[in-house]
Order: sequence, then structure tokens, then C-alpha cells
Amino acid sequence: MSRGAAFRPTGRIGLGAWIVFGALTVLVTVQAGRALGPDATFLSWSVGHRPQAARTTARGLTATGTGVVPYALALLAGLVAGRTARHRLRAVGLCVACLAVGQALRYGVMELVHRARPPHADWATHATGYSFPSGHSTTSAIAAGLLIIAVTLRAPRGSASLRVVIACWGASVGLTRIYLGVHWFTDVVGGWLFAMGWLGVCLWSVARWLPEPFIAGPARRFPEGQTEKHAPEDPGR
Repeated sequence: MSRGAAFRPTGRIGLGAWIVFGALTVLVTVQAGRALGPDATFLSWSVGHRPQAARTTARGLTATGTGVVPYALALLAGLVAGRTARHRLRAVGLCVACLAVGQALRYGVMELVHRARPPHADWATHATGYSFPSGHSTTSAIAAGLLIIAVTLRAPRGSASLRVVIACWGASVGLTRIYLGVHWFTDVVGGWLFAMGWLGVCLWSVARWLPEPFIAGPARRFPEGQTEKHAPEDPGR
């Protein structure tokens, strides 16, 4: 897959995500962190639908959205994306840096907004810090996005099922934060938007500055003694 085909839409998608995220951040700030729109509805439903088995499952899933797991997925994305050992090493560094810097920026936004979490009485797991945007949602979405991009880059056809599984994991981590009562619905949406915007920035940078062979698809193989044929040059050019 060529650089243009792989990354052409990312700038527009990333910009759109940043615009919506900015609007949501302003709305949260203007409302002084109070519940917005469907926030209270989602929290109320979650509190009323928490059998023990579901809570245990949600806690286990939400734990994969922070710590070692996202960084392991970022490392895996780099290994999948690189064509050679040297490219893989560079790709691993870029993927891990994308995740780490994204987390740091998200933390900065969280500290600036200072949104309070839902009432502590509704929590079904431990949580610390402010609420917007959700850290678990942002981290898991960035990690999932990196791995989806790497898989798409190396196997543009036949990897749809794998990409769906990865996307479902990333989305599910965010949903568990609402279900367990430690984040508002708009916190999670904010985390997803932030992740999309940040991935757009990172991918645009890759497309802009990295050499084509680094992100180009695997070289085509031809039978021994046969080479790729090119169309003759147009003498009218």
C-alpha cells in the first residue's frame, strides 16, 4: 500500500476530530463539569444493571486499558508495520512515542478542564484524578488505532475480522468506564475524539516526513528471471 493511499484521509479525519473535541471541551468547561445530555441517563442505567458477573468482567476488561497492555500493543503495531529489522525498530519507537506523548497531552487537558467524576457512591471500581477526557478510553483507542493501522498497512485485504476485534476491544474499554460509574459518557466520547485527533497528527507526520520505503507495502515478487514490466514512456510528454 502506498503512502498516499494509506494516509491521505488522516489529516481530514484528525482535523475533524479535533474540532469536535474542542467544541465538547468548551461545552464541558462552560457547564462547570456538570452532567451533559445523556450523561445522567447512561450512569443511571449502569448503576441499575450491575450483576456480579458483569462487574467482574468489566473490571477485568477496564484493567487492560492502562499500564502494560496498551504499550505491548503499541510495540506489536511497530513490529507489524516495519518491513525490515531496522524499520521495525524505528516503527516501535514511533508507536510507543505516539502513545506516551498522547497520554501526556491528554493528562494536560484533564488538569486544565478539572471536571469532577460522577458521584463516588455510584463507582464500582477504583479511580483517581479528574474526569475529562477519560484516560483509559484515550489510551486504549490510541493503542487500538496504531495496531489497526499497522495491520491495514501490511494486509489491506483479508484483515477485516482482525481489525473489528481490535476496534471492539478499544471501544469496550471506554464503555466499561461508563458502566463502572467512574466516568461520564461525554468523558469517554472526549477520549475517543482526542485519540482520533492525535492519531491523525501522528499519521500525517509519518506521511509527511518518513521515506516512502518505510511505509510502503511489501515488494511484489516475480518468478525467477522475470521482472516487472513498465508501460513505455509517452513520447508526447
